[in-house]
Amino acid sequence: MKEKTHHILKEAVLPEGYVNYVFDLYGTLVDIHTEEGKRELWEKLCLFYGYYDAHYTPEELKESYEELVHGKEAVLKKNLEDNPRYAHEASPEIEITEVFRELFTRKGVEPEDSLCVHAGQFFRVMSTEYVKTYQGTVEMLEDLKKKGKKVYLLSNAQRIFTAYEMHVLGIAKYFDGILISSDYQTKKPDIRFFDVLKEKYSLKEEETLFIGNDSRTDIGGAIGAGFDTYYVRSNISPENDMAENADYIVPEFDFWCVDQNS
Repeated sequence: MKEKTHHILKEAVLPEGYVNYVFDLYGTLVDIHTEEGKRELWEKLCLFYGYYDAHYTPEELKESYEELVHGKEAVLKKNLEDNPRYAHEASPEIEITEVFRELFTRKGVEPEDSLCVHAGQFFRVMSTEYVKTYQGTVEMLEDLKKKGKKVYLLSNAQRIFTAYEMHVLGIAKYFDGILISSDYQTKKPDIRFFDVLKEKYSLKEEETLFIGNDSRTDIGGAIGAGFDTYYVRSNISPENDMAENADYIVPEFDFWCVDQNS
């Protein structure tokens, strides 16, 4: 087998020789910072739940939320452990709307589906310090589409947050397919998540480049799926992270560039 060449890049310019470009979202296309520990969030969320007769103290609500998240993750992971295609090091992906639903039902309130979604989105808005595309993201996506490339998203995220943030940021329209992990109960680097992408869009491994900012979930998972890989070390990559096994590596990523000679 021919040994691969690892290209260390000074600028984040994508190579042209692929049919399909699959992106991670947060830390790759979108810069985000959330803070779920601040007291104001839980105070405001208490007020929101109180509007519908589900009364909590901030401390009780935070504790109940964390208990539900961890409990549902543990149950889901146990249910998946017998599947040989499951990556055991990956956390299972619960559907977060069910957590916000149970926070109502614990107080004797039977909420409509839309209220559970809105509760989750209120939580997300209150916890978000900022969310924005990296400089050059839109121009880079537009360039790929002008060249007739297929563009996909494979994101570890919650649909009730991410699908709406992508529309606010104006980037959803550039994708030929968007896969969000909460829809599939598992996330990168689980090979099953990559398999869904390949099967749903008939992607050929040799024609596909995966772009991400995490050496384990993005690059490790994509290599396992047979894709070539492009790693950007961004401001929200894991601490001391570096994907030395990626085909293309941008050690210091701040913004996307478009090759003006193409």
